[in-house]
Amino acid sequence: MTDLIIPAGAGRKLITPAQEVTFKATGEMGSSVSIFEVVVPPGFDVGAHVHDNSQEFFYVLEGELDLLCFEPTERTPDTWHHWESLKGDRVVRAGEGSCMFVPSGTPHAFRNATDKPTKMLFHSFPSPEHETYFEEIAEIWSRGTAVDPAAVEAMRQRYDVRQITPLRYEPPTSAGDTGHGADGERSGR
Repeated sequence: MTDLIIPAGAGRKLITPAQEVTFKATGEMGSSVSIFEVVVPPGFDVGAHVHDNSQEFFYVLEGELDLLCFEPTERTPDTWHHWESLKGDRVVRAGEGSCMFVPSGTPHAFRNATDKPTKMLFHSFPSPEHETYFEEIAEIWSRGTAVDPAAVEAMRQRYDVRQITPLRYEPPTSAGDTGHGADGERSGR
């Protein structure tokens, strides 16, 4: 079989407690866009961030994600869940078939505030920047020790990631808990 046809479930996988990433198209294959299938567990919040040079595209395959893609009237450093733009844009609960395009320089975020895993297709331009970013994140998670925030920030700067609000992973602890986090509210509602 050709290396350019990837069957369902196939591709190089990076699995961490916070997400599962399967590489589908990479710079090594000659692609200018990195394409990944990502399983986002309940309680995962990537945190609002900006890329100065990269563009991204997210497509929800299964489940739901809260999505943000706009400049807010105020960038609060604790959470993006209640941000609003000057035009009245708010966080959107996006189901299967929904997508989000992120131009360079646009604050954006996603989180799984449900109690079920969500699967999305994620494209990042240019490749292989996000490929190596995911590899380093997986390496950090695999150490099983406390993470040095300064080292993580240095890594983000190398890969064109300016974090605005913290990345969080707060898995549900019981059947009734949907991972809404410390504020206990659903985002953008």
